[in-house]
Amino acid sequence: MQTVLIQQIPVGPMANFSYLIIDMASKKTAYVDPGFETQKVIDRSQKMGVTIDKILITHTHFDHIQELDKAFEILKVPVYVSGIEIAALEEMRIPAHAVVDNDCISLENASIKCLLTPGHTPGEICYWVENHLLTGDVLFVDGCGRVDLPGSDPQKMFQTLKKLAALPDETIIYPGHNYGPTPTDTIGHQKKTNPYLAAALKGEQNFFNVRGVF
Repeated sequence: MQTVLIQQIPVGPMANFSYLIIDMASKKTAYVDPGFETQKVIDRSQKMGVTIDKILITHTHFDHIQELDKAFEILKVPVYVSGIEIAALEEMRIPAHAVVDNDCISLENASIKCLLTPGHTPGEICYWVENHLLTGDVLFVDGCGRVDLPGSDPQKMFQTLKKLAALPDETIIYPGHNYGPTPTDTIGHQKKTNPYLAAALKGEQNFFNVRGVF
């Protein structure tokens, strides 16, 4: 029996998604990636009768954190981010908790596992709770994040996608952008339709060298 509900909320002009991870029993909720339209997300939480008590950051590109200061000012709740990328939040003067690979963040009756997934950025975190995986800009439906940006790394992306391909097939992915034919999918289906995930699964490391920008 699942104890959490994921709310996927389209925000901003860049096809971003923000998310609410809701513990259904307590209504305690984590708000993921306040990049755009923070008030829209907060309004959704209030309409649903849930309480945001933490903010989670997948990575610190501007379109995922540019309204973090607004969200923090309104909500005044703990913020969690990869320790590798915490400096970006320190520059914003946002107090934050640094997480590392395999850390778990408590959401009342649920546990959110932090998976370090570099490649798009050095310290990107995917958040895994029950059979839900919030993948930020690492894994999209039928695609993956760019590796031609400062701090990105094609070979680390290859290793990250191998790591994600090893998760249970029934794991549902929730990407940071609506770039695919559907807003969500499963790891099992993505192994069949996503060329980057399939290449990582097969160990085709050269695929990542020749394809350049994803």
